[in-house]
Amino acid sequence: MRQHTTAEWQALDRDHYLHPFTDLTKLHGNSSRIITRAEGVYLWDSDGNRVLDGFAGLWCVNMGYGRTELAEVAARQMQELPYYNSFFNTATPPTLELAELLAELSPPQFNYSFFTGSGSEANDTIVRMVRRFWDIQGQAGRTVIISRDNAYHGSTMAGASLGGMDYMHKQGGLPIPDIEHIMQPYWYELGGDLSPEEFGLRAARELESKILDLGADRVAAFIGEPVQGAGGVIIPPPGYWAEIQAICKKYDILLIADEVICGFGRTGAWFGSDTFGIVPDLMPVAKGMSSGYLPIGAVLVGDRVAHSLIEQGGEFNHGYTYSGHPVCAAVAVANIRLMRAEGIVERVASDTGPYFSKLLQELAGHPLVGEARSVGLMGALELVADKSSRTFFPKRGDTGSMCRDFALQDGLILRATKDTMLFSPPLVMDRSHIDEMVELTASSLDKTAQALGIL
Repeated sequence: MRQHTTAEWQALDRDHYLHPFTDLTKLHGNSSRIITRAEGVYLWDSDGNRVLDGFAGLWCVNMGYGRTELAEVAARQMQELPYYNSFFNTATPPTLELAELLAELSPPQFNYSFFTGSGSEANDTIVRMVRRFWDIQGQAGRTVIISRDNAYHGSTMAGASLGGMDYMHKQGGLPIPDIEHIMQPYWYELGGDLSPEEFGLRAARELESKILDLGADRVAAFIGEPVQGAGGVIIPPPGYWAEIQAICKKYDILLIADEVICGFGRTGAWFGSDTFGIVPDLMPVAKGMSSGYLPIGAVLVGDRVAHSLIEQGGEFNHGYTYSGHPVCAAVAVANIRLMRAEGIVERVASDTGPYFSKLLQELAGHPLVGEARSVGLMGALELVADKSSRTFFPKRGDTGSMCRDFALQDGLILRATKDTMLFSPPLVMDRSHIDEMVELTASSLDKTAQALGIL
């Protein structure tokens, strides 16, 4: 097969491919980067440029690129059983092995999994499952699910509705009915003169206010990411999750911890719920479960909900062609076992996570940086016009985009949410990689400040 040039790949891209979350008009006036290979924590484009992946693909490549162990498992499973469905009272061994392994890894109330193809599908499943649970309980009127402003729970109709991002809701008539939103626990932007702890309690208590406004007999569940990822790596203040849980318990509302980003080691524990002391009834998972090598997601279903579905529910009229796909499940099993064998989660908790936090905090002294925050191997830098008053730039997003582009020119992939620079590197990064990532970030901050006339 003839090897295409970069220009030829870009022409094919313009002529045939519609990208997700992309200004297609702008893209067609420019060109895509063509990524051709990857190894460890690095990517190479079609022109031979090497870049450090500071975002683990899309929060997912926890074990880094080029793991032959995972590729070999996929190849063997494809030869033995490339596909069969989970309908019609049928299961496959890799799916059952994964379900058992997830029950072993997850908090003790979880013994069952419902498999999907992605985190978005997992959150669609959440809506169906939560409403079905209350229907079985004889409380069919409990259909409302409460989420948070600026949350991200996927881009399907239900997932985007659960999310609290206005720019997504403006397209497609969203949110769907019976999805409500409350304040996010974003102290840096919304906390004003309150301490983080005071603000965290205020934000949490909006849940009770919303429940009372709607009527507790209508509210089915509350959903939240342990750390809001795409919203800006927003780490809730101490006390926030304890108050949320107390309110859910008071009104007998199901608690959903969306672990699609936080799960599988990202926060320095197997799940973000472990890090923040959350005891949820349901946990959507995906991304790091297979390190992004194959698409797979799941809902981990707590015993209260699972036993109701099993003992009283009859047929649950929901599922996907690829629920429990045997090749995806086999790779997820191999990925989790590899993480265990290499002690990845423990290393993030005791070594690389604290080291990353230390270096990130050193960047807080930069003239552009208002706050540096992190947990495990996920973090953020707030870029602001005035540090002392926590004043953002007038046109939010321009400064972050500039910094992101300078970083890419220097050989580092970061993500910008408005003017917040986000980090989510592969969990296999060692200290030398973290040094390189932070040094390149510092350079991009300097170049951004110089372009703005600040340095």
